[in-house]
Amino acid sequence: MENLKVVILAAGQGTRMRSEVPKVLHRVLDKTMVGYVIEAAQEAGAAEICVVVGHQSAMVKNTIKDMYDNISFAVQKEQLGTGHAVMQAGDFIKDGNILILCGDTPLITADTIVKLADIHESSGNSVTVVSMIVDEPTGYGRIIRENDAFSRIVEQKDANAEEQAVKEVNTGVYIFKAEALNAAFKKLGNNNSQGEYYLTDTLEIIKNEGGKVGIMIAEDEKEFMGVNSKLHLSQAIAAMRDRINTKLMTEGVTITDPAATYIGKDVKIGPDTIIYPGCMLEGRTEIGKSCIIGPNSRITSSHIDDCVTIQMSVLVDSRVKSFTTVGPFAYLRPNSSIGEHVRIGDFVEIKNSSIDDGTKVSHLTYVGDSDVGKCVNFGCGTVTVNYDGKVKNRCRIGDGAFIGCNTNLIAPVEIEARAYTAAGSTITKNVPEDSLAIARSRQENKNGWRKKVNK
Repeated sequence: MENLKVVILAAGQGTRMRSEVPKVLHRVLDKTMVGYVIEAAQEAGAAEICVVVGHQSAMVKNTIKDMYDNISFAVQKEQLGTGHAVMQAGDFIKDGNILILCGDTPLITADTIVKLADIHESSGNSVTVVSMIVDEPTGYGRIIRENDAFSRIVEQKDANAEEQAVKEVNTGVYIFKAEALNAAFKKLGNNNSQGEYYLTDTLEIIKNEGGKVGIMIAEDEKEFMGVNSKLHLSQAIAAMRDRINTKLMTEGVTITDPAATYIGKDVKIGPDTIIYPGCMLEGRTEIGKSCIIGPNSRITSSHIDDCVTIQMSVLVDSRVKSFTTVGPFAYLRPNSSIGEHVRIGDFVEIKNSSIDDGTKVSHLTYVGDSDVGKCVNFGCGTVTVNYDGKVKNRCRIGDGAFIGCNTNLIAPVEIEARAYTAAGSTITKNVPEDSLAIARSRQENKNGWRKKVNK
């Protein structure tokens, strides 16, 4: 649809969430609720998006700005109803087709938005509302029909007994022709039990003025589930988890326990990769084919090539190349790059470092701010001492070097190709290639010492 403009309602406080965090900023997996709504609108081809904020507006605006470009904002200073909220968008709604979405419905999809826009345009409607059929309609506005055509929407608190029995309810999603919406706003009042300006009332006004009101019945009511409490949030997380995991499994990924595996919407995984229970894969993570991930691994915005095994480890903003193993209990911190056929073992931490092909960092070692060559061997307990209290300094370790157990490398220092360090050394000077560096006190035995000190 041309000139599709989207207004997202995100001004509510969400008191039932019992949280200091604005409702729309609560996360479903690794993304805010309002983030999902923005992305669905963008994927559906929205020309412009305006988010109406209110409660803790600065926090909501700043969070959205950090994640998305070209979003405009309107502020609803007083909570006077959904109609009043849309009015705050001002000039944004003066022309085009105006799609109204709720910031607390993270499960809505671009496909549904496109279908709604197509129905609205092909039917020549002045407004089209999305309805759904539910067994328990309590709390929803009821869609009232006459001879199967739209008559009006009645809110729960204003509905009589007959109207409350209706099971077709309003989802809160609409698309208007701008001229019809703005004409209806001129006649919109607040004569209801809440004293609010209901957006739902604009549909009856448009109908009475001769406009055409259409209804699209939702195929999947879960898409329109509003999140109003932490219980609802857990249900939305479960639904999103199932949606994402199902898609990945149809693409050839093995997820051994989908109910215990949490994968973000933007994560990409190749076929024949196995994801074990307890994994959390987040952000812009990309995992190649034939990998083994898990159990209980957390990978955030990292790139994993083919045939990598990661066991019970944490990776953040890192790169791991093919045929490498990581873990268990390893931690790859941001800007770590690990080559092919590398072994990163248990209780190893890598930070802002590059580890080239064939290197082994097997256990109990910290490598920070370092450039490590090919086929280097790190003994247990090695530490690159990269911080002098003022600046971070780098270590450089050449191809084929052998770092003995419990070696401290005091940066900046370079261990050249094929050099060795003796176990227990503290290295403060560069070590030339093919050399052995010993930097420890000579052992001295005090014979009879115990008897003397115990006298």
